[in-house]
Amino acid sequence: MKGIEQLYRSLLEPSEALIADIKKTEGDILVLGAGGKMGPALTLLAKAAIEKAGIQKKVMAASRFSEPGLRQQLEKQGIETHAVDLLEDKALEALPQVENVLYLAGQKFGTTGKEWLTWAMNAYLPGRVVQQYRNARIVVFSTGNVYPLSPVSLGGVSEDQPVGPVGEYAQSCLGRERLFQYGASKYSTPLFIYRLNYANDVSYGVLLEIAKAVYAGKSIDLSMGYVNVIWQGDANEMAIRSLLHCSTPAKIVNIAGPETTPVRWIAEEFGKLFEKKPVFVNDEQPTALLSNAAESFRLFGYPRVTLKQMIVLLAEWIKQGGKTINKPTHFQEREGQF
Repeated sequence: MKGIEQLYRSLLEPSEALIADIKKTEGDILVLGAGGKMGPALTLLAKAAIEKAGIQKKVMAASRFSEPGLRQQLEKQGIETHAVDLLEDKALEALPQVENVLYLAGQKFGTTGKEWLTWAMNAYLPGRVVQQYRNARIVVFSTGNVYPLSPVSLGGVSEDQPVGPVGEYAQSCLGRERLFQYGASKYSTPLFIYRLNYANDVSYGVLLEIAKAVYAGKSIDLSMGYVNVIWQGDANEMAIRSLLHCSTPAKIVNIAGPETTPVRWIAEEFGKLFEKKPVFVNDEQPTALLSNAAESFRLFGYPRVTLKQMIVLLAEWIKQGGKTINKPTHFQEREGQF
């Protein structure tokens, strides 16, 4: 397991491009919602880039920190942490003012039955945050779910095409964007709206779910037959580098992998590595949730970690019993019910 863990860690190291951009980013950085799937790695990546750049800059993380040990892990690496419920106004107002905010807070899974909480997290809270940090640069994590399903033949929806969120989760995410945009217009706050699709790590993501299904001989639903996956480390780099591209009005950019990749092909690739035959149910539909991320590649270059690298790494991770987290993506969902 030691060898595969070393390879994994090497794929999380900051790139020279990130180190160069962190030098240009003036002021300290605060990650709001740092306890989720991407937050801890993003926070540590920012810290590592600052250290490699040889500059003085604080990285702060705010979250409820419900995962045992996470707060201590970040503090051990020199991250200043703030345990806080962001929906509590006084707690939000007590957080330090900074020049740069990465906004990762949000609610997705468990939306059905608790729609009120989803709207509070995804639409009410953004209005409060942009008021609190109206003098900062803010990178707002959003999602490709604000787009409708689109014909696979088109290769994904680009930023200049109309949104069309399906279901209350996606609608609330568009609400998040609109509340930030309202605040940015009112206060002239520089924004970058970061519409992410299909980030993957060894511990979670679409690729992991497909791999685990193949390994266990479980069926794979082809209803959402195509995805464009990106390595979480690359997605995190792009998020931090986005601080240099915040603007008024907001800059909106899709973050996703460059390929429109068939789920069937991914499963078959894992099948070769596991020497197992994938089991499929349902048929591919002519539409899927896909984003055209060409603008992000213009700004940041192509992702460093390729699709094949991710597949090989994940296959070995599963075979060696690497740790994963039980947070399904529900990527097969076509009706927006999360």
